[in-house]
Amino acid sequence: MKRTISFILVVDDSEDDCTLIQRAFRKTGMTDPIQFVGSGNEAVAYFAGEGAFADRTRFPYPSIVITDLKMAHGDGFHVLQHLKSHPDFAVIPVMVLSASADPDDIKRSYLLGASCYMVKPQTAPELQARLKRFYDFWMDCEVPDVDITGKQLHTESSGKLGARFAVNN
Repeated sequence: MKRTISFILVVDDSEDDCTLIQRAFRKTGMTDPIQFVGSGNEAVAYFAGEGAFADRTRFPYPSIVITDLKMAHGDGFHVLQHLKSHPDFAVIPVMVLSASADPDDIKRSYLLGASCYMVKPQTAPELQARLKRFYDFWMDCEVPDVDITGKQLHTESSGKLGARFAVNN
């Protein structure tokens, strides 16, 4: 099912980068909600709906995640590892948006389940163009239905092509 509205979670410890990301999205005309957290540990608490993030009305489960890599208190690898280790949440598109062009960072990100990896561009218009392409692409994709906590809704796979794959829902 295609998303009718998305909710974007940005994980980045730089307030300047968060401001640039928000401005870039808004300049593209995207009006969906964006929430910001400053570390991988904070993102994990957000995904779990723990502490300050317990109210899913105020802090809905994200349909798209954008994470930096190098942050104190839980890096972007921690975010990827958490999402991909929970099968219900492994379907969320995750963009790594990092200043690092290190081939090992890129490879490790994909091995941990990143949907894409982009080096932070040098100009605001370039950032805007990249975020628009990413957002437009994922908004056009079919995605599994999830509940308010991000858990995939049960589907009946019996007798279908994919039935041979064991899935817990």
